[in-house]
Amino acid sequence: MELLAVLLIAVGLAMDAFAVSICKGMAMRSPGLRSVVIIGLWFGVFQAVMPVAGYLLGSSFYDSISAYDHWIAFFLLSLIGVNMLREAFSGDEEDIDAGTGFRTMLVLAVATSIDALAVGITLAMTGDDILSSAAIIGTVTFALSAVGVKAGAVFGDRFGNKAEIVGGVILILIGVKILLEHLGFL
Repeated sequence: MELLAVLLIAVGLAMDAFAVSICKGMAMRSPGLRSVVIIGLWFGVFQAVMPVAGYLLGSSFYDSISAYDHWIAFFLLSLIGVNMLREAFSGDEEDIDAGTGFRTMLVLAVATSIDALAVGITLAMTGDDILSSAAIIGTVTFALSAVGVKAGAVFGDRFGNKAEIVGGVILILIGVKILLEHLGFL
């Protein structure tokens, strides 16, 4: 997969973590560098590890589904994207506390990185280099999460839903692109 596609996937996946980071920043009011780095690392590391886990899982059964891999990739990415859009438009707001303790951050990091597991399965089907893709996904998520914490403290909750909308649309478009490439339209 080309670098631009991996970067777009990384941005799409990072939007949940970005939205949660904004909420964390709002709850903290004036987060210090330590809190920004801790939150960025939690989200970045989990977003990097989950695609690798999904890749390993997807690689184990790829031979039996290789004829349909493009449809599966399209379905998974579209499902994730539609779910992100549904959450953004639902109006339900999650209460997020200001803490950065182990349990709090573990739950948030896992919850925001489940989508990355499915993307890892997709990457196994496309035969892409998972380590460089995971590194890009983790780095982008770290950066956006760190920015999100600071933005949340400064700008409030203006960006949370918009970030999820952008992320959902990006993932759906990547899924459509994969499908169209395999069908010979691109």
